[in-house]
Amino acid sequence: MNKIQNRRLLTSRGLLLTACALTACAFTACTGDTEKSAHAVGVNKSTATVDASATFDALPFRDTSLPIEQRLDDLVGRMTLSEKISQLYNDAPAIERLGVAKYDWWNEALHGVARAGKATVFPQAIGLAATFDDQLLGEVATVISDEARAKHHYFADNGMAFRYTGLTFWSPNINIFRDPRWGRGQETYGEDPYLTGQLAVSFINGLQGDDPRYLKTAAMAKHFAVHSGPEKSRHSDDYTASKKDLAETYFPAFKTAVMEADVEAVMCAYNRVNGEPACGSDMLLKETLREDWGFEGHVVSDCGAIADFYEPDAHNLVRAPAEAAAWALKAGTDVNCGTGRLSTFANLGFALQRNMIDESEIDTAVKRLFATRFKLGMFDPADSVPYTQIPMSVVGSEEHLALAEKVAEKSMVLLKNDGVLPLVEGTKVAVIGPNATNFSVLVGNYHGSPINAVTPLAGIRSRAGAGNVVHAPGSALIADQYGHYEIVSAQNLFHRNGDGELQAGLEAEYFPVDLTRGEKARDFRYIPATTLAESPAFTRIDPTVDFYWTRSPIDDTVNGDFGVVWKGVLVPQASGTYLFKTGAELLLDGQPVDGAVSLVAGEEYALTLSDVFLRTVSGSPLEPEVQLTWVNTSRDYAAEALEVARGAEVILFTGGISAELEGEEMSVELEGFDGGDRTDIKLPSVQQDLLRKLKALGKPIVMVNFSGSAMALNWEDENLNAIVQAFYPGEATGTALARLLWGDVNPSGRLPVTFYRSVEDLPDFKGYSFANRTYRYFTGDVLYPFGHGLSYTQFAYSNLNVPETIAPGEELAIDVTLTNSGERAGGEISQVYLSLPDAPVDVPIRELKAFRHTQLASGESTKLQFVIESEDLAYVDNAGVFQPYRGRVNLTVGSGQGPYLKAPQFAEATVVIP
Repeated sequence: MNKIQNRRLLTSRGLLLTACALTACAFTACTGDTEKSAHAVGVNKSTATVDASATFDALPFRDTSLPIEQRLDDLVGRMTLSEKISQLYNDAPAIERLGVAKYDWWNEALHGVARAGKATVFPQAIGLAATFDDQLLGEVATVISDEARAKHHYFADNGMAFRYTGLTFWSPNINIFRDPRWGRGQETYGEDPYLTGQLAVSFINGLQGDDPRYLKTAAMAKHFAVHSGPEKSRHSDDYTASKKDLAETYFPAFKTAVMEADVEAVMCAYNRVNGEPACGSDMLLKETLREDWGFEGHVVSDCGAIADFYEPDAHNLVRAPAEAAAWALKAGTDVNCGTGRLSTFANLGFALQRNMIDESEIDTAVKRLFATRFKLGMFDPADSVPYTQIPMSVVGSEEHLALAEKVAEKSMVLLKNDGVLPLVEGTKVAVIGPNATNFSVLVGNYHGSPINAVTPLAGIRSRAGAGNVVHAPGSALIADQYGHYEIVSAQNLFHRNGDGELQAGLEAEYFPVDLTRGEKARDFRYIPATTLAESPAFTRIDPTVDFYWTRSPIDDTVNGDFGVVWKGVLVPQASGTYLFKTGAELLLDGQPVDGAVSLVAGEEYALTLSDVFLRTVSGSPLEPEVQLTWVNTSRDYAAEALEVARGAEVILFTGGISAELEGEEMSVELEGFDGGDRTDIKLPSVQQDLLRKLKALGKPIVMVNFSGSAMALNWEDENLNAIVQAFYPGEATGTALARLLWGDVNPSGRLPVTFYRSVEDLPDFKGYSFANRTYRYFTGDVLYPFGHGLSYTQFAYSNLNVPETIAPGEELAIDVTLTNSGERAGGEISQVYLSLPDAPVDVPIRELKAFRHTQLASGESTKLQFVIESEDLAYVDNAGVFQPYRGRVNLTVGSGQGPYLKAPQFAEATVVIP
């Protein structure tokens, strides 16, 4: 019996329930008072009164000896209609009379526990995929779930129970990265459904744990389905996908997540699919997810997606929220994430009155949600749940940070190398480029706060010795987007003493927050407008503004609200045009700072900086931080870079883009960038110009490209000596990069996406047909193919052994000898690709069907064995049905796509299925 069968069997027999102190925004449904609601669901008033006074532990749904179905029936049967509907929001309020704590379902763990303060930050998901190592992803997810459990119980013990404190994680993102222009592609495992599915299984298993009774955390596969941009129009787009493309490309990773990993949750997407909103699609949620695949978990809407059903600027398919709520619920969406537009499901009471839905459909959704909370152990004694004792000391432990460094090393892909790498000891290098000190390229998006963030420059200086490293940023990332903001130093910040004399540091007033003062704010969260207390709790002099708080400076509590006002004088040491970056409100000479400011050296500017930190409000930072940073945009950065480069032996160019330019529904509107997506995939022109000037110096140039998506590095490939694709490698970026550049570690990463030469080679961004997309269907010339990656050693494949023929329905056994024929130890990613040239319909040109990471010493050989299951030898017909294949099966085993472009190390053979 496998783990999934075992878990389902035990679930059917009854799970233990735990009472965790979890909270959320107490937003309730408008369905009438408790007495009327009780009457509507057949619970009489006297029963409700008895329930309210009963001892919680004596209630039948608390009885762990009962089957889970009986316990769910008992719990839901005790709820009023209003209470049941309220549990279908992402921020579900408490039902105090039943001892049910409030809970917010929203939490994130894409590549580390996210948005919940300090946590180990691993490479962004696209970098995790570049390892081509599913076992390693399992280790990563196990670390993440360890830290998640520790932080959850720590927050609960300190009275913090709202968004980002729970155990239901909305990760991984397993959409197919079909087009490099999509800004959120960095969150995925790339363009291949097989690779995505295999990595997803390992990641989900690591998050959910291996206990047969309890989930460690609940993972989610998102966004179902046919979802990969554009970001700007995702709320209104209707994507047409053929049955063949659905079965062949869009569905397989989700099917694998459900049927092989037993993923607990699925998130439906914003967009429509073939006319229906994804969160209201019977085809997706009923027929495919639940009926065909047997999904037993819960479905969550993307946040605000159900409001898109009726919003005039979105899908605009129905006239009223109640109709949208009924549509989504009947299709199988259980949780309405309503952030931004409240909860459409608040209208379910009206929908029930108008016979749009049946109450049994509400009951079904509520039971699915509480089944998950049961599996997480949210009503059991802590000592009966194996994960409750994981201590906070695991967060950022030495072992976890070591794994982050190891994974970062394995995530980097050596795209080109003419022999300049690895660098020899004592090499004098010039680190030039806008990403040398850019924090954003470490973490990507959906990230936590790193424990020990190491920038590329810091890592290189540590490895090579400060005396062998010079640095200049060289340019902006693009336009007015800079990667090298610095903390405004103590040399620039002053205040006046009682005698009017300038003294070092800013006067800082630390205030308690009085949430009862002021009017209600008009934003979507209904947060009271905060007013600081009349008097500060204390004042002090702060030399700079660079703070991270795990406890309130006011009362030393973990969940205390507070505000800070800094006042003083700014005295710049150099004249110029400055940009400031801070999360706080900044005034200079009494005027808000918005955009570039001209400052004169030695002049005094009155400065006020203020911020309020509301940790008791759902969605606010759990561990707040604030910095005051700036950059002088007037400097001749190119001239500075050329000057420092002249004295170096090798130029290390740290360029690319950042997660501040590409990502989810952003406001960025620049040349080549549009609302989080990209309209071009070239390196920004300011960096191209700088590279050409550096090239003219005649020195070797190694480019380290940071991006979450493919880049058209055409000139760079032709003119630079080496190129490393780093993606966004996590908090150990600098250390891992330096070790790779100097050969302490041998690169083994492979591209999980195709690097095209131009967007002109691609179909329309909104076209969801896979014709001429990704390596499986693209017929043009590419810069670097999917699966490509170089090493400092050489590997050879020999003695490929496959049968000449196999019978229909038989598996295909492959064995081959892999030899490290070079002079260094190294890791090889062996990839098996199949082609089905005799299929009666159009099929992929080639498809990845197996991969394996192998570490070999110099001269060492090993035999690799692969088994391709019979279902992987089928093809998808035009009706979307898998059909048994007969004819030739062309296969390659090697370091990439066989003879295709840059993969010289491979073996090939043909097998016939008669």
